[in-house]
Amino acid sequence: MSSAHFLPQGGYVGDVIPFEHDGTVWLYYLLDTRDPRRPLDRDEGMPWAAVTTTDFARFTDRGVVLPSGGATAEDFDCYTGSVVTDDDGVHHLFYTGHNPRIRTADGDAQVVCHATSAAGLDTWTRHPEWTFGALDGYSAEDWRDPFVFRAAPGEQWQMLLATRRVGAPYRRSGVVARLVSDDLVHWRDAEPIWDPRRFITQECPDVFQWGDHWYLVYSEFSDSFQTRYRVADSPDGPWRAPEHDTVDGRAFYASKTVEHAGERHFIGWIATRKGETDTGEWQWAGTMSSLRAEQSADGSLRFGLPRAVTALYDTARDLLPELAPVQGADAVAGRGALDRHSTWLAGEVPAEALIVAEFDIAASTQACGLLLRSSDDAEQAYSIRLEPYRGRLVFDRWPRGTTGGEQWQIRGDVPHELESERPVPLPPGRHTVEVHLDGDICVVVVDDRVALSTRVYDLASGRVGVFATDGAFDLLRLEARVRG
Repeated sequence: MSSAHFLPQGGYVGDVIPFEHDGTVWLYYLLDTRDPRRPLDRDEGMPWAAVTTTDFARFTDRGVVLPSGGATAEDFDCYTGSVVTDDDGVHHLFYTGHNPRIRTADGDAQVVCHATSAAGLDTWTRHPEWTFGALDGYSAEDWRDPFVFRAAPGEQWQMLLATRRVGAPYRRSGVVARLVSDDLVHWRDAEPIWDPRRFITQECPDVFQWGDHWYLVYSEFSDSFQTRYRVADSPDGPWRAPEHDTVDGRAFYASKTVEHAGERHFIGWIATRKGETDTGEWQWAGTMSSLRAEQSADGSLRFGLPRAVTALYDTARDLLPELAPVQGADAVAGRGALDRHSTWLAGEVPAEALIVAEFDIAASTQACGLLLRSSDDAEQAYSIRLEPYRGRLVFDRWPRGTTGGEQWQIRGDVPHELESERPVPLPPGRHTVEVHLDGDICVVVVDDRVALSTRVYDLASGRVGVFATDGAFDLLRLEARVRG
């Protein structure tokens, strides 16, 4: 049985480049093998590989579709780009070329490369004669992630690039440059689509129209490490920040989008952690992951699991009868108190499952939520905490560190796992939490609105539970779903 999250054999998924064609979604990605050798010691760099899907839950591995150009080529490394089809049916693949052997005075150069195919989407012909580097005024070292689109059929083509302005303060030099073309070969400079003067770069830009709104999606390479989006009334902006402008949390990165079967999906990667431990540093690349987007009337977006992913888990186990109080909690789960923390535990669930909980949260409740892979006394567990008074979702674990028995040695002086929180409205009343556990991957969705993805390495098994802190709730549903 394959996972609902794709991971290539012997490698990891880097930036994903989605493209829909004839009812099938091609998910191209940068294949990271984490070769321990230095780049200058290798003959081959990073290639593009691909999987195809029709539902974002099942994948067909297409293998490498665009290999490294070789040790001396400008595209030794084939980095992020985009795929489009012209009016004659020819497919065009644009990508970033990089070779650590080719340097400027300030670092490694990046160039825009071009390949075409008149037949399938897994065989491409390179056109090195069409390669070009940074235009005047832009950084030659940051000239990447070409995203090509047309605002309407018959209009000129536009290419967006993640780059930096030369001479600007480094941390605020990032700009989404725009080039235009009539033939997809000859490109000329145009007004940047966005110049926020806020980031080092806005990686992996993506633009699409949805109803009356236009969206600019990018991954912040600066203060934070998240995929964000902006909204406008036209493809030229101005780009407005919604109240909550992030797609997911720290672990879900480099997300780009595709429309398929009338729905918009965001596809990125959930980062691994060094040493496959909960305290390891986040790493570049990981496992492919998809989120389904829904549009609000004001143009803001909500995020949930793909419908086909939830449909995989079609056999439900009711956990409500299994819940038992821990350490003197009331017999009825959720009947907490205004001056204490109360916990109830059910049995264990498989490493792969969909857990669904529905809470009716009482007014003035400080926090409540789910425990995952808990010990019998609830002293060790992952915690999905809803904090109504702060309007946020938090993913936490206890203990947070294991270097000793004192509070500071187990990181008891921090409020939670700091990189794992998301804003979410939590007024008194009903709220649904879905948790997709897939081995060491955990994706939490609240109210089919807010998503938080992370890794769960250290606790491989344990019990499911619920808790209330200084408050109470009615637990309307708690079930674990598995594949039938």
